[in-house]
Amino acid sequence: MRIRRVAVLVAVLSGLLGLYSPAPVMADPGPAELRKLTRQAKQLSDRYRGQIQLLEEIRIQAKKATDTSGDLQAQLKAAQSEVARIAQTSYMVGPIDGMQLMAPNADPYQVLGQAANMTYMAQERTKRVESIQKLIDESKEAKLNANEKIEKLRKEIKAMEAKRKEVDRLLNKFGFQQPGGAEGLTPRLISVRAAIMANFPMRYGVGCLRPGDPGEHGKGRACDFMMSRGGTMAAGADAANGDALAAWLIKNGPRLGVMYIIWKQRYYDIRSGGGWDPMSNRGGVTANHYDHVHVSVF
Repeated sequence: MRIRRVAVLVAVLSGLLGLYSPAPVMADPGPAELRKLTRQAKQLSDRYRGQIQLLEEIRIQAKKATDTSGDLQAQLKAAQSEVARIAQTSYMVGPIDGMQLMAPNADPYQVLGQAANMTYMAQERTKRVESIQKLIDESKEAKLNANEKIEKLRKEIKAMEAKRKEVDRLLNKFGFQQPGGAEGLTPRLISVRAAIMANFPMRYGVGCLRPGDPGEHGKGRACDFMMSRGGTMAAGADAANGDALAAWLIKNGPRLGVMYIIWKQRYYDIRSGGGWDPMSNRGGVTANHYDHVHVSVF
C-alpha cells in the first residue's frame, strides 16, 4: 500500500512539472534526416569535384544544433528521475510533528537530523523544479534551432542542384586534372600558385599537398598561403596582404580556375556565386583561417 502511495505521489509531482507529457520537448530533432542530407551533400560535392563550403558549413551548424538538442533532452530526462527520487525520499522519511519531538524515547539527534534532511530535500526539490523549467525552455529552443538548420540545409542542397548547369559549364571549361610530379599537385594548382607568388609577397611560406587529407589538400588541388607564423593571427601589413590576395582571387579566380577561397573565418565559393559567407568557429586561429588564405582549384 505504501509503495503504491509513493508511486502516486511521484506521478502527481511529475505531472505537475509537465514531465509526463514531454512529446513536444523530447521529440527527435531529426538526426536521421540530417544523415540523409549529409549523404546528399557529399554526393553533390563529389559531382561538383570538391567540397561545397556552403553546404558543409550548414551541415556543421545543423550537427551542432542537433547534438545540443539531444544533450538537453538527456539532461531533462535525468532531472525527471532526480525529482522522482526526491519525491520518494521525502515521502519515505515522512513529516515531523510535535509529538515526535516530545516523545520520551525520541532520539533528539535523530529527530534534528531528520528535520535537516527534510529541509535540504525541500530546497533541492525547489531548485530542481526551477532548473527543469529552464531545461524545458532550452530544449524547445534547441529543437527549433536544429530543425531550422536541417531545413536550411535541405533548401541549399536543392538550390545547388538547380545550379547544376552553371557548375557543369565551369567543370567542362576547366576539365579534370590529376595530380602528378614530385610535388603531387595538379598543373592548374601549380599555375595558380605561380600567379599568386608573382603578385604577392609570401614571407611565411606556402603549404599545399597534405597526404591523407580528405579534402582538396589531399588531392593536390589546394594551397595555404601563410600570412603569419606560429599560429598567430595575421595583423597589420600581413593581414592587408591577405585581404589583397583574397580580393585578387575573387577577381581573377573564374579565369584561373579557382573553386573557392577561405580567409578570416569566411569562405567564397565561385560555384555558388553568393559572395562571402561566414564560417563557424573551428576552435583556433589556423582552423579559422586567420593566419592563411586557403585556395582550392577545380
